[in-house]
Amino acid sequence: MILFRSFLNIFHIAELRKKLFFTLGCLVVFRLGSIIPVPGIDLALLGDYLKQASNLGQWFNYLDMYSGASLSQCRLFALGIGPYITASIAIQLFGMTIPYFEELMKEGEYGRKIMNQYTRYVTLVLAIVYSFGYSTLLQSQGIVLNPGIGFTITFVAALTAGAMFIMWLGDQITEFGLGNGSSMIIFAGIVSSFPNHFMSTLNYIRMGSSDPIVMSLVLALFILIIACIVFLEKGDRKIPIQYARKVIGNRVFGGQSTYIPFKVNPVGVMPVIFAQAALQFPGMAVNVLASYFPSLDFLKAFSSPMSPVFMVMQFLLIIFFTFVWTALQFNPDELADNLKKNGGFIPGVRPGKSTANYLDYILNRVGLVGAIYLGILAVLPNILFSVITMPFYLGGTSLLIVVGVALEFSSQAESYLIEHRYEGFLSSGRVKSRA
Repeated sequence: MILFRSFLNIFHIAELRKKLFFTLGCLVVFRLGSIIPVPGIDLALLGDYLKQASNLGQWFNYLDMYSGASLSQCRLFALGIGPYITASIAIQLFGMTIPYFEELMKEGEYGRKIMNQYTRYVTLVLAIVYSFGYSTLLQSQGIVLNPGIGFTITFVAALTAGAMFIMWLGDQITEFGLGNGSSMIIFAGIVSSFPNHFMSTLNYIRMGSSDPIVMSLVLALFILIIACIVFLEKGDRKIPIQYARKVIGNRVFGGQSTYIPFKVNPVGVMPVIFAQAALQFPGMAVNVLASYFPSLDFLKAFSSPMSPVFMVMQFLLIIFFTFVWTALQFNPDELADNLKKNGGFIPGVRPGKSTANYLDYILNRVGLVGAIYLGILAVLPNILFSVITMPFYLGGTSLLIVVGVALEFSSQAESYLIEHRYEGFLSSGRVKSRA
């Protein structure tokens, strides 16, 4: 009852209620676009082809999950948010390696607007490339009803327009709604397939294809993984901060003690999303090229989401993007400078450069733990699916994204409740972090 009452408090705050309904409205639009078909495709032949092409079928299942089953059905939003995420990765890496983009990153709001514009241009190019490659694959397999230049132009234009609209929709959620827009769209795509997964599992057990005890153990493992994600997402390292006393006239200011919380996972699910997007293009390219050049067929075994090479690459990329995203989000020098200006210091550490080095040291240590935890939880379900035959695919990255986005969403909503002196989602009034 307490949780339900706290949830109803959301509707008592006009601003929060507006953001919530706006977010839900955008997600409804996304789901409506995910059921609009692109004309000219024989869906029966497409389904048969995906069943026969085992490695390519695995890749389609892997990517189809993030588009809300739009990719395998050739819907308008088949590309999903993938081109935009890939473009964001490229621009962020440019900002760390190319001097022009490095300067833009230092120019504040103006530089961020310019980089966002470049991200949109790259998204457009990638959407055209992805959709053209998809149309070429469909025509080469005889899945298109009327192949030719007319179909290619129509197909590429439709999928590109869908990808650009999703990018715009994500920006609107980020600006006017709750949560990160890109993450919310991926979340909606993954969650939309859960009812089908549940029904297919029941049919799988009913037909005797799997033991109910095995399925129960798999369910228990997924619940345990979700519990670990929630447990570690709330963990943090508290850095004590002491403020010096200031006497102005007859009044004394400062002198209090506080702390800076460094979360075990300070960057949320963005490294997982980036790693998935970084592996998307090479994996699809290998499968498409192998269909034209049989000599490259051996590469399919390495590009499959179930292969050990793919899992190792996914694990390493998650660690890499965790440190990259942490470096973009946190600036120890700026934090140390702000502490010094406000008369704060870490006990036992000299203000200034020594404080910045200490904060960077702690952030890297805590970040390494968070990166390893993200990597392990991402590949663990993949290992499970490679051992046990399941009627669906639900990777570790999907679980991390779903749980992480849900926690971020609830955290933002709860901050509004606390600000307006309502109870949080727990009876204690706030979701506690675990030190």
